[in-house]
This record gives sequence, structure tokens and C-alpha cells, in this order.
Amino acid sequence: MSQATEPPILRRRKNDLSDDIVLNILTRLPAKSVIRFRCVCKAWDSSITTPYFISTHLNNFAHDHDNDNGNGDGDGSIIHMPWHLRATKNSSNRAVCTVAFDLTFDRISEVEIPFDFPSGSAHIVGSCNGLLCLADIGNLNICDNVIYLWNPSIRKFKKLPDSCLGRLGFVKYGFAYHSENNDYKVVRISGYPGMRPPIPDEIEVYTLSSDSWRRVGMSLRVNVKVLDDCFLLPAPLVSGALHWISRVVEGEEERKVELIVSFDVNSEEFRMLRMPDGAMSIVRLQTFLASFKGKLAFLTFGQSEQRGGFQYSIWVMREYGVLESWNKLFVVPLERLAVCIAFTMCGSLLTHCLKTNNQEQKFVLVDTETLHEKDFDIQQPLCVANFMESLALLDGASMVSY
Repeated sequence: MSQATEPPILRRRKNDLSDDIVLNILTRLPAKSVIRFRCVCKAWDSSITTPYFISTHLNNFAHDHDNDNGNGDGDGSIIHMPWHLRATKNSSNRAVCTVAFDLTFDRISEVEIPFDFPSGSAHIVGSCNGLLCLADIGNLNICDNVIYLWNPSIRKFKKLPDSCLGRLGFVKYGFAYHSENNDYKVVRISGYPGMRPPIPDEIEVYTLSSDSWRRVGMSLRVNVKVLDDCFLLPAPLVSGALHWISRVVEGEEERKVELIVSFDVNSEEFRMLRMPDGAMSIVRLQTFLASFKGKLAFLTFGQSEQRGGFQYSIWVMREYGVLESWNKLFVVPLERLAVCIAFTMCGSLLTHCLKTNNQEQKFVLVDTETLHEKDFDIQQPLCVANFMESLALLDGASMVSY
């Protein structure tokens, strides 16, 4: 019996590229292309699924993504989905997300959501390195909140285990990348607003590497209550910390003061940040936090100086943690009462203009720098997050492929 020989395509020739060069090239290819190359040979498959390769691939694409979303002339990507998933099913009877350009929201592609939520409604908790965190929003105060981690690029997802807190109150979320350990964390805050006497918020953190929840302390005063009036907007991840607007009750008169609570993902410590001077003195109909080109942004919506008009005011913290560095960058005038449902990294403001006696509802996309407005052809509010292709979850255990 003759000895088996290696297929010609895999034989090493004198002018073949070295393994290091080949792997370097592969780390610069889109995630979907890399996944196909796993079939070339066992050596490539083994190399592509290592944490080192996944991390290197992520670093290469994260650099390009950062340039597209702030410093370069490119156009970054976002992903959006409707709150009510049952209203937008495709021909396969599956709910879909839409990948689009950040500045224009022009459609790039659609991806099916491979899992279901009990209520039929969900929102995007956050997006890190191409990995999405989605949570059921139909029942915000039940103990079996359903949460998924999902990477559409490589068609893998994971359902998170049940809470360690037991029965939950009204919940707020955050999703972040833990850079020191190359890991991912989900933060869940359970609170009971309006209770007398006040009940402290309970907080738990899920870590992907351990696939488990654990309780953490607030490490701040008991009278701090995390608010989430805009709970469908992702908690911004800036300088390695998640951020929420909170309310502090002070003194015997129970004076209420609004501050920003930050949660450092690496140290798991909480910190208080003050809002911009002047931002709290105006009458506000909506207040929320966002990330703008990698900086912490504070946005308010209220009446403008012009009679009958409205405006969004946008402050940006130029130097993280320094109160004096808050700078009012933009004022966006609007003729109608509206609610912001998305603010992207590039500064696109997606507003839901509410129905009035003589005007129908509509959705308008506003460029905060040029003030150019574009009517957006959708019928219901969206959840929006930044998006990029990656190999995150490729090397994880207990993942579901589809």
C-alpha cells in the first residue's frame, strides 16, 4: 500500500509565505472571510480559534473602526432593531436587525435574530467589539429577565444564566469589555423607586469567562438611586467605565440632586461625576448620557428661546473625570416636541417627533454638526448601537451556533 501524500495545495514550496505572514494577513480580513478560511486545513482552524488570533484580529479592526467613528473620513457602522420584534419579521418569520452606516443610517445588510424573547420585545443593552447584548423588555420586574450575548458576524450566541439576586425590581443594564482580562461583563441594577422607606439598589455582574453572576456592592452612599428614564439607550462605555444618571437624596428635607454614577469595569468600583454647569438650571423634558467620538456626552431636550420651539443641547467632557472640561458643543433646534431614541458615535441624532393634533408622528435623523435633517422611513422606535465585525465568542464554551 503506497504511503499517503499531502495534497499539492498544502505542500510547502520555496516561495511559499511563512505561517506568520499568512496569519498576519488573515487577522486583517473581515470576520466572515476568516470563518470560511477555517476550512482550509486543521492548522489554520487551530490558529484562528486561539485567543491570541482573535485578540489581534479585534485590535486591527477596532483601530480602523475608531478612525471611522471619529478621526478619519470613513463612515462607521451601527446596528438597529425595533423594540417590538414581532412587527418586523422577514419571510422566514424571524425578527431582523439592520446594519447601516452611522452618519446616514443607509442600509448595508440585514441579519436574522436567531433566538426569541418571551414578551416579543427587546432592546440592545450595549455593543462591544462586535458582540451585542440583548435583553427582554416586556417584563422589567420579573426574576427571569432573558439576556443574550450574540455575535452576528460569526453566527454564535449565548443565553445568560438566571440572576443571583432572586426577585428583581425595575432593572437597568450595562455591557462592557474588560480590557485587563480580555473578558466581557454585563451589569444589572435592580431597584424599587418610590418605596418608603427607600430600598437600596441591588447590583450584580455577569462575567463571560466564568459564565456566572455575582453580587457587588454600590460602594457609595445608600441614598444613591440609579435612574434610567431612557432605559432603551445603551449605558455609555467611556474610559473603561459605564455611566448612568442617578439621584442622590440629601439632608432632612430630602433634597434631590442628580449626578452621574460611573462603574469602572476593571476595578468594579463606583464613582460620582457632576453634570455640566448650567445644564441643570434649564427646564428639561429629556436627559441622557451617550458616547460621542470616545468622549462622555450629556444631552438635554427642552424648550428653546424661540417661542414654541425646542432644542437639544449637547455637552462633551473633553478630559474624562474633570468637571471643568465639560464643553457645550452643539445646540440642535427642532420645531416639534420629540424624543431622542439614538445618538451615535459620529453625532447622528435620531429623534421621534411625536404626533400632534395636526401633524403625524415621524422619525428624523439630524447631523448635529451640519444640522442637516433627513426623514427616516420607519414606523416605530428603534434600539441603536455601534457595530463592527469581530470574532468575539469564537473561542467560547457553551455557545450556540446556527
